[in-house]
Amino acid sequence: MRRALLLSLMIFFLSLSAVSALTVYSYDSLEPLAEESFGKFTEQTGIDVEFRAVGDSGSLLSLIISEREKFDGDVVIGIDNLLSRRAFEEDIFLSYRPMGFERIISNDLLLDEEWRLTPYDFGSIALICNGSQIEESISTLWDLTKPEFERSVIIQDPRTSSTGLSFLAWTYLLFGERFEEFWRALTPSILTVSLSWDDAFQKFESGEAPIMVSYATDGAYSKHYYGESIYSTVIPEGKGYVQVEGAGIIKWTDNLEEAKLFMDFILSEDFQSHIPLNQWMFPVIEVEMPPAFDYAVKPQKILKLSADVDLSKLIETWEEVIYER
Repeated sequence: MRRALLLSLMIFFLSLSAVSALTVYSYDSLEPLAEESFGKFTEQTGIDVEFRAVGDSGSLLSLIISEREKFDGDVVIGIDNLLSRRAFEEDIFLSYRPMGFERIISNDLLLDEEWRLTPYDFGSIALICNGSQIEESISTLWDLTKPEFERSVIIQDPRTSSTGLSFLAWTYLLFGERFEEFWRALTPSILTVSLSWDDAFQKFESGEAPIMVSYATDGAYSKHYYGESIYSTVIPEGKGYVQVEGAGIIKWTDNLEEAKLFMDFILSEDFQSHIPLNQWMFPVIEVEMPPAFDYAVKPQKILKLSADVDLSKLIETWEEVIYER
């Protein structure tokens, strides 16, 4: 009896030691959210999480596609509704519908009928402006092409940044056939094309330019950290493009059951409640929102990009305009 008990205990502890640490990849700016919330998952499951950041979402997706089976991640966080198109074409995520999926506040946030990606946050693209540096008001995006805005705008590269790609889609939805014309007119107003949102925001906060492509929740950020909305948030004409970000399980994971538990965790209140003050986006389930989010701007009309629109052609046109090939 004693030997059987000892054997059972050995098997139990060996099974615990065999649980691998889960490797979760995302973009750089998700690190504060990871530090604040992932410990709760480990506390609940006993599974350690190793977090790795790779620039912005576009760069991360390119890395996964280039490495495929050699990619050592189990779960990826941060593939949005535009980047998901390429991710699905490359077949890099497994289908899994997490526990708690019925709590998602709107079916409009769903990224995939097969649940290869699960939404975890959303927010509208917007311009943020430092009013102390500019006097001219912005009624439409076309206003940015005026001479007084020369070298005044920081944008993100749509080839590496999900924010930049969302902005590109937004301009297409607003201008359609005049898309290329708009970008040619905007070029003199662009100070720099940053690889990521983080890099762009550092330049903006240091005063390098008074206008930046960002998110409509930036007013909440300012109120929370500075006690006032020091930057104005503009969604020209109230017509906004909403970015939805998702997470998924890598097809080649060796830790499938652990990855499924982590996906369940992503839709839990323990994770979702940390999104507002870390991601400065809206969570996808109902949680108590910080008072600062009363200062987040919401679009009057949400624009959606048709699946028929070829993003690669939009990017190609953008490259030709920006770099004058």
